[in-house]
Amino acid sequence: MKNEYDVIVVGAGPGGSIAAKTAAKEGLSVLLIEKRQEIGDPIRCAEGVGKYNLKQHIEPDPRWVCADLKGSRIFSPDGTMIEMAEEIAGGEVGYVLERKIFDRALANESAIAGAEVMVKTRATDLIIENDTVCGIKLMHMGEEYEVRSKIVIGADGMESKVGRWAGINTAVKPADMETCAQYLVSNANIDQEFCYFYLGNEIAPAGYIWLFPKGGNKANVGIGILGSESGGRRAIDLLNDFIEKNMPEAKIIEMVVGGVPVSGSIDRTIANGLMLVGDAARQSDPITGGGIINAMDAGKIAGEVAIKAIKKGDCSTRTLQEYEDLWRKTIGKEIDNSLIVKETFVNFTDDDLNSLASSLKNVNFTSMSLLDLLLALFKANKKLLWNLRGLFKDIVKNDIDFKYRS
Repeated sequence: MKNEYDVIVVGAGPGGSIAAKTAAKEGLSVLLIEKRQEIGDPIRCAEGVGKYNLKQHIEPDPRWVCADLKGSRIFSPDGTMIEMAEEIAGGEVGYVLERKIFDRALANESAIAGAEVMVKTRATDLIIENDTVCGIKLMHMGEEYEVRSKIVIGADGMESKVGRWAGINTAVKPADMETCAQYLVSNANIDQEFCYFYLGNEIAPAGYIWLFPKGGNKANVGIGILGSESGGRRAIDLLNDFIEKNMPEAKIIEMVVGGVPVSGSIDRTIANGLMLVGDAARQSDPITGGGIINAMDAGKIAGEVAIKAIKKGDCSTRTLQEYEDLWRKTIGKEIDNSLIVKETFVNFTDDDLNSLASSLKNVNFTSMSLLDLLLALFKANKKLLWNLRGLFKDIVKNDIDFKYRS
């Protein structure tokens, strides 16, 4: 480890590794640190990603693709099933990853590009001089160090301290936090070509239960609920109830719990000499809680802006504003739209959810675009979905863009 780098990236998840790789490929000196001793472990994710967006960053590898999905099956509280093709099933449907291998593959690519990767290395504070971030203080193997840099990229996840140290408000209210629990189970006995989503305020208040196939009759079975709507019920207890009733043969072999921000965008993700990406920047989807692709996209943008800023010799917010503008025009727009949908759906009763599902029972999803689906939903449920009417002009544009790029 040197005393100074062009860029220091804190956190070796997908966003941090892509940022480090992007900057290192252009010849910048990059330090990528991870507080855990093993990158990608423990898993804190359902591990689903869309195929098209993933391929923009890395070529899929059978070593870390556990399942290749055809689509999703969504169950309303009364058991009505809606089956959707992968193309319209959402950004988390496509591949199911093995994150323990996938995250390490991304970190390996950053190392091959020239980044120095250090695990079991924890950031303890920022070095701030004249209102500018100039590096980090870190602890590695019990020893404390100060390492300077021109830019720090905070990719340190939900519990991010980097943003707070720089004076950025990253606080999340209970109403904007999904409390999550997940098991990896064997004897799942589900179709390994589909992911499953179960809705209902009895089984998952203001949230949902998911089943993502992992190959070999295994699956991730998890739950996410809003802390403000749980009524004192714990996510893990609700998940146990679901498994006992619906998957009595399943055998639990791993477990993970955690929180996911579903708050929408925070006000600011930059400071002098600093950018935040991924969950540290609250860039996860407010509906699904998914954030792998958003983090990777933001990491790439941050890496590219870092290159420009360092070559220009100006790493102030004036130059880094390009990162803020670019991610908000792309990722941020989708997050804002998802937040509107989330705030509408959390108020739905089980009867409302059943009504929505019933209105789609006779729809042929095999020949339907996302726009067709949403329009069909809206036409059949205008009273329920009236708050979403302003989204359709954006959905039309996105649908055209999707058809063009496909």
